[in-house]
Amino acid sequence: MIKYIVLGVLGVLVLSYFGFDIKAIVESPVAQNNLSYVTGGVKFVWGEYLSQPVLYFWNNIFLNILWGSFMHNLGKINAGAPTELEAAGQRLLNIGDQPYQPIAE
Repeated sequence: MIKYIVLGVLGVLVLSYFGFDIKAIVESPVAQNNLSYVTGGVKFVWGEYLSQPVLYFWNNIFLNILWGSFMHNLGKINAGAPTELEAAGQRLLNIGDQPYQPIAE
């Protein structure tokens, strides 16, 4: 994150060295027209194509499945209990009457 800030500051300094006035460029009518065109395109693409799949993934998959499991297991780690993955591994290792024996390599 910090490297991008430093690169941005260096970019501004380089443009200033070569005589570019960033404020004049951004405030020019052509730049304002281009920015409004791009903003309209981004809003259209978000509204027509991306919002429903992204919001479905965020609400139904990330928050309900991944985040809930993460918080549940984080609580188990904080309490010193084995996580769901560790508990499942122990159950799999203790199946049958013989203890787990690793395969010799």
